[in-house]
Amino acid sequence: MTPDPIPAHNPFTPASESPAEFTLKAIITGAVFGVLFGAATVYLSLKAGLSVSASIPIAVLAISLGRRFLNTTILENNIIQTTGSAGESIASGVVFTMPGFLFLTGGSGADFFNYWTILTLAILGGLIGTLMMIPLRRSLIVQEHGTLPYPEGTACASVLIAGEKGGDFAKTAYQGLGVALFYALLQKVLHVIAEVPVWATKQANRYFPSAQVAGEITPEYLGVGYIIGFRISAVLVGGGILAWLALIPLLASVVPGDTIALQLQKLGYLDNLQTAGGPGGWNPATHTFSDAAAAIYRAYIRQIGAGAVTAGGFMTLIKTIPTIVSSFRQSFSKSSINAIESEDALSGSNRVPRTEQDLSVRIVVIGSIILAALMVVLPQIPGDSLLTKLLIAVLVIVFGFFFVTVASRIVGLIGSSSSPVSGMTIATIMGTALVFIAVGLTGKVYEPAVLVVGSMICVAAANAGGTSQDLKTGYLVGATPKYQQMALFIGVIVSSLVVGATVRVLDTPTPDLLAQGITHAIGSDKFPAPQGTLMATLIKGLLSFNLDWQFVLVGAFMAFVFELCGVSALAFAVGLYLPLSTTLPIFVGGLMKAIVDWNAKRKGIVEEDADLGKGNLFATGLVAGGALAGVAVALLSVNESIYNGLSSLTLEPALGRALGEGGYMLLGALSFAGLAGILWRVAESRR
Repeated sequence: MTPDPIPAHNPFTPASESPAEFTLKAIITGAVFGVLFGAATVYLSLKAGLSVSASIPIAVLAISLGRRFLNTTILENNIIQTTGSAGESIASGVVFTMPGFLFLTGGSGADFFNYWTILTLAILGGLIGTLMMIPLRRSLIVQEHGTLPYPEGTACASVLIAGEKGGDFAKTAYQGLGVALFYALLQKVLHVIAEVPVWATKQANRYFPSAQVAGEITPEYLGVGYIIGFRISAVLVGGGILAWLALIPLLASVVPGDTIALQLQKLGYLDNLQTAGGPGGWNPATHTFSDAAAAIYRAYIRQIGAGAVTAGGFMTLIKTIPTIVSSFRQSFSKSSINAIESEDALSGSNRVPRTEQDLSVRIVVIGSIILAALMVVLPQIPGDSLLTKLLIAVLVIVFGFFFVTVASRIVGLIGSSSSPVSGMTIATIMGTALVFIAVGLTGKVYEPAVLVVGSMICVAAANAGGTSQDLKTGYLVGATPKYQQMALFIGVIVSSLVVGATVRVLDTPTPDLLAQGITHAIGSDKFPAPQGTLMATLIKGLLSFNLDWQFVLVGAFMAFVFELCGVSALAFAVGLYLPLSTTLPIFVGGLMKAIVDWNAKRKGIVEEDADLGKGNLFATGLVAGGALAGVAVALLSVNESIYNGLSSLTLEPALGRALGEGGYMLLGALSFAGLAGILWRVAESRR
């Protein structure tokens, strides 16, 4: 039986041409970008639970550097973005799951939250995501070229082709980067701009107790909001408004302070009711909190939010079940298998055009066996026996094979940013937990093992989606698939080296956090790590049976109601879980995008490719600059002497005395409004 006919396709670089492609300068440049964007994604994901695609920004920067300094071809630029994009995928998968080790029952997983475990899980998961995508390339990218658009991959190819023809895309992105770095200097080092302006009512307020509006007014949040757009940012802030201006004032009115303190003690935030401190500043003498809103958020809202995120993830997954089933069936239909076998049989032959040369399927089989064996023998993989570790390896390979196939096809339809990776991870964790329960492996000792499976699958699914987009880009520009696949392997390994280190450094508490008795910055208000906390909450509820189901179910049914109303339950749930200070500045960015789009529509202007618009490129620069500045300050703050040196530069006390606390907060708000105004002006200048 012969394979199905492949649609006619003429790549930008014909197969008959062989320009420079898999070169050392392309690999090194791509690896550097992977390190930078991987570190920025770690920072952004820990703070906001969000990430943005790195492929297009890296492609834009590659064009700029290639033209001015490196003299690269379009295929070398493609290798640069392919290698670099792995950093964002790896970082997302790591940050969304592995901080959960810190929140397992009784600290049972804290010992696994170390550099070597994070590095091992990141590399293994990333390699699985790339490895298992190799035999799918022909069926998904080539045979379904006309039916699977792969939006990010297609847009990235457009950037590379336009750059080859000429254009100055990177200038606007660099401008955003420069503005963000200057703003971050004023905010994070000199403290001319307040970091989190707050308006709050007192607990004693008769009508509206402990309501709070706050904004962490950073350039990266403004940029993220502009990129994701008004609709998603509005749903995110809607969840925050419900929590901080409805649920918290309601609970503050009806729940006594002692009851809130008892709940915090149950969750481990307070040692006992006779000890002062904890979230919200418990005072045992007066039986009150200095910040009741923060106490209620920790005691109740985060668990309600966890239930909402779980339900939102499941509903997202359920909605994609038809796509999942058809993806799996079509990817492994007889015609697809015949095409893979036919291509593999011809590998190494001169009859195979350059643009159709994949790595051998044998590498996939042998590589999977080696990865499974490593999971069994490596000490970084938790397990009380060889059989337990073998079970982990089998589950990772089985779930990996399934969800890599699913993720690769879904991103072809709806894009990487809309792929339900969190839902797939939740399904993996629940499936793994049920298998463990079925064989009698229950209790807190097995919680880290379940999280290991979920972590590797999350990394694999995220990287498979990114790999698919990269291979689509390569297909359109005329790249050599095997070189892209090799570049992805390199990108996974190099990015993992830095992602793990960045996570560990950001987890190091500053002297201020240590003074509050906080030994991990991740999980604190500085880096909430919402998805990681959710994964730990879910695992504890399934294996250790100590979950407050009443709060989780409240959140689940809230998400269900919003889904019935036609609102994205998952976006709403993330907004409910996160502090309003995170989602409000993101909403401002989305609002800027809505104003720009409305004005363009009013004038009858149609923007053919919004991804290449000045607004999006400037916003990308804001995200990159703000996030990288945050990582740099966090890295420097690890050293106490440098931290004290930075603290000595602050102008906050002087400004506070001159302007008063309210005036200082207002100055910060006006500065952020000015930054939003700059973004709006740049976006409007596209015409």
